Amino acid sequence: MEAVIFIGIQGSGKSTFYRERFFDTHVRINLDMLRTRHREKILFNACLSAQQSFVIDNTNPTKTDRARYISPARAAGCRIAAYLFKSSVRDAIQRNNQRNLKAKVPPGAIAATFKRLEPPSLEEGFDEIVTVEIAPEGKFLVTRTAPRSASAEQI
Repeated sequence: MEAVIFIGIQGSGKSTFYRERFFDTHVRINLDMLRTRHREKILFNACLSAQQSFVIDNTNPTKTDRARYISPARAAGCRIAAYLFKSSVRDAIQRNNQRNLKAKVPPGAIAATFKRLEPPSLEEGFDEIVTVEIAPEGKFLVTRTAPRSASAEQI
């Protein structure tokens, strides 16, 4: 069972990446969709109980935000991967402006999340840290960094 925790500002490509990479294998846990932490916790606990792989598709900018998922996932025997989505505020706002009206986030909220962003570390309890960037041609550039290895791929 795998727990994947997305980390990144709004408009950095997290949900698109989920649809391309994890849609067929991992349950998506997303606060925007579930609306409350209570509902999020119910679905999170259901995944842990059922030993179902999942993705936490939220901004998760701080160590404290991520800790709420890491400890229970580790206790349930999950392999835990952090996916850090790197993006400039300008690029994220530009992508955000292409969203439909309901999905748009105020630009100030994107900038505020960027200021709070703490890069993930293995010391938090991650087994792997993956960095995701959007290349100029729109493809995802993925770099995996495990405790003893690193590699890069472009999709």
